[in-house]
This record gives sequence, structure tokens and C-alpha cells, in this order.
Amino acid sequence: MRTLLHLDASARRRSISRELSAAFADAWRARHPDGGYHYRDLAADPVPFIGEGWTQLCDAVLTLPNTDVERIGELVRTPEHAAAWEIVEPLLAELLAADVILIGTPMYNYSIPASLKAWLDQVTFPRMSLAHRKFVVTSARGGAYSPGAPKAAYDYQERFLRDFFAGHFAVSDTVFVHAELANSRQDPALAHLRAEHDTSYVRALAAARALAGEH
Repeated sequence: MRTLLHLDASARRRSISRELSAAFADAWRARHPDGGYHYRDLAADPVPFIGEGWTQLCDAVLTLPNTDVERIGELVRTPEHAAAWEIVEPLLAELLAADVILIGTPMYNYSIPASLKAWLDQVTFPRMSLAHRKFVVTSARGGAYSPGAPKAAYDYQERFLRDFFAGHFAVSDTVFVHAELANSRQDPALAHLRAEHDTSYVRALAAARALAGEH
């Protein structure tokens, strides 16, 4: 049985990145009616930032030649470790149980929301591998950051996540679906680009649904 972990990180309750991730999730669940599904709203139910106890637990992991993420709990020795593990354990269990990890996220200030970064920090330990899992990111960006766009060099959202998953999780085939120029819905200075946004949005919705059939 395949399992989908669905994360949303937008601070907006009604957001484009949430619409795109929902389109993927709905199509995926229709294709896998008996599959497992776990949803976590990182904005409505924020994950705490890592603290001293987490760093101590991470140091304990570093002493091992290899990291078996399913056995990190065995390294808990102190009250500080235990407090950190109480936060990490359910997050890591959801991640390890999933075959597909779906992340709906906006671009904030050229990068990702702090809520998503906090989750990544909590579930990431040295020398771990999630190589057999698939990662899909559906995102909304206020401007245009695709190759060839004037601000393409400022895209630290896709670049960061792609490098993060490759460097920390040994995942090299993360798939991204972007709806661009979302600010044209509100910003009069971008109103002339609304048609381009609408096209990008419709294409992103179709791409998200199509990708669900491949995962």
C-alpha cells in the first residue's frame, strides 16, 4: 500500500500553493483509494524550531558510522534528548511511512516559509537517506522566476529545496510545479501580466493532477 504525506506551508488559508497541492492530493487519492494519507498544515500547526536538545541528539547521531533513522530514538539518553525526541518522533514517523512527500509552499522573499524550514530542520539528521521516496513540490510565486525571466537568479526556493533533498536525503529527482506571477491578482503594477499568470496557474493545476498519475 502506497502512502502520501501532504504538507502545506502557506500562511494564507486560501492560497494558490494549497490549491495546487490539493489538486495533486485529490488525484493521487482517487488513483490509490486504498492508499495511506497523512496531512500536516505547517502554518496552522507550526513545528517548533530546533533547540539545544535537538543539537545534542544530532551530535549523538554524528558519533555513529551510519545513520539508521528508524533507530534514532535509541540514542535518547538525557531529559534534553527526550524533549527533543518528543517533537521529532511523530514528524519523522510520518516521513518514513510515506512513499510520496507532497509539499505545497509559496515563495516568500525569494525562498521558503520559516514554517517549512522548521519542519525540514526537525526531520533531518546527518547521513540519512530517503532515496526511494518521491518528492513533489507545488508552489506559487508572486513574480516570474522561471529560466530566462529577469529574476530567475533570485529563485532560492526551488534551488534550495532541490539541493536540500539531494544533499541531505539523497533524492535527486524532486519534481516542481510552479504557478508564477500570482501578485498580478493584487498588485496594480503587475495587472498587465494577469493573463500570463492565469495561463501559468491553469497549466500548474493540470500538471499537478497529471503528476499524481505518475506517483
